[in-house]
Amino acid sequence: MRLSPQPRWWPAEGDPLLPAAALLLLYRRNDEWYVPLTLRRSGLRHHGGQVSLPGGRLDHPDETIEQAALREAHEEIGIAPTTVEILGRLTPLPIAVSGHLLSPVVGVTGTPQFVIAEAEVDRLIEVPVAMLAHPDSIAAEQRVRPRAPHDVITVPYFDISGTKVWGATAMVLAEFLALLD
Repeated sequence: MRLSPQPRWWPAEGDPLLPAAALLLLYRRNDEWYVPLTLRRSGLRHHGGQVSLPGGRLDHPDETIEQAALREAHEEIGIAPTTVEILGRLTPLPIAVSGHLLSPVVGVTGTPQFVIAEAEVDRLIEVPVAMLAHPDSIAAEQRVRPRAPHDVITVPYFDISGTKVWGATAMVLAEFLALLD
């Protein structure tokens, strides 16, 4: 909750949430741990123009959270599912604006060879975990909520070399960093 917009906007009680998964992928490069994030294409239906972990909704009822996270990472950034060792899941996160319940999956891989799906991803952002953990990487700004009620909210974010990582992605990364501590 440390990087949750305040006040937090929760789905209304009884609103159905579609299951979704994201992969927080760890890999080493130059003796540092990294996490890949994507800048989503601005024209996408959900969260266009935002920075996110590779992920999306489950394709069918028999697909597991882990399978969906690996499939989406393969589709978006070219990571072969067989190269990822799943370490576990983080706390499921309701996302009211898109009507999803996001289940983050943590995995580790060797040095990846990324292949970007240009229809979905504008840019890959490789972030050192140490950069995320640095206290100076966190900032906040005031925004007007885009949907009713249109109140002013405080939006904390990670400032990654001028790129703002906020919302569900920031909340997932914050939980991961808390677990590392």
